[in-house]
Amino acid sequence: MNTKQIDYCIELARTQNFSKAAENMFVSQPTLSYQIRLLEEEIGFAVFERSGKGAVLTPAGAQFVSFLTNMREELKRAVEQGQNFSAQYKDSITISMMVRQALYFLPEAIITFAKKYPHTQIVPVFRYENGIEHFLNNKTDILFCLKEQTRQIPGIDVHDLFESHIYLISKRDDVLASGNIVREEDLYGRTLMVGGGSPPALKAVQHRLISSGRIDYFNSADHDTTLVNIASDRGVCLAPGFLNDHSGLIAWTPFDCPESFSCVLCTHKNDNREELKAFVSILQDLYREAVAFPM
Repeated sequence: MNTKQIDYCIELARTQNFSKAAENMFVSQPTLSYQIRLLEEEIGFAVFERSGKGAVLTPAGAQFVSFLTNMREELKRAVEQGQNFSAQYKDSITISMMVRQALYFLPEAIITFAKKYPHTQIVPVFRYENGIEHFLNNKTDILFCLKEQTRQIPGIDVHDLFESHIYLISKRDDVLASGNIVREEDLYGRTLMVGGGSPPALKAVQHRLISSGRIDYFNSADHDTTLVNIASDRGVCLAPGFLNDHSGLIAWTPFDCPESFSCVLCTHKNDNREELKAFVSILQDLYREAVAFPM
């Protein structure tokens, strides 16, 4: 099965007409029909039911074409990225993080880096789950994570980045958003969202609050779901500051507790590229200089 056959199949599924599909693909109808038949012989089932009026998808064909459409879009993006890379860049550095806002200064770091290393591309990779496994399988060059997650992982270098504190997330018009800090007793009688892959330090705070018996709670699947729940008046939530996108749409108020998160960058010990070391250093400098920035 080649890309032309995939394109013919997708177009025929869209038009349900051999003549129209052939015209749109700039080939003769016999050519298109022959290529569709070769594809069906290769995969071992009928994608289309033929009739005098045209062609309609079989149930198996409908599922198959849906998969082909998604695959073709992914292939298109891969080709475009490859073309961009070959035209401008000689090397790339991939950096993995769970969400876009985890590294607030990433865009600024990329701009600074590009001035000195214009032929090396910085590629962000977002993996809410299994980011460490992805990194350890050498699919990314840099990993943003918590220092506690790096213990007993061989073959990596750990670079300290910043200390992130715990904040209460609420709607901007919530009374809890009006102060400079939120304390445990301020949450009595409120509903707290928990779960969603919370790191151990945050789970400890959540457990301590719930154990008071004066705070209701329910589980929220992930950070994005939690933000929707907050906007829907379902409750409030505690979260590490590095998840704050600083958009101003949701209030982030410091929570009074000793727990915090040591945020680090990990690199592979055997990756000694000058460009990689320079990019890590740029990020470290940006966070070091942002001493008054809420994190």
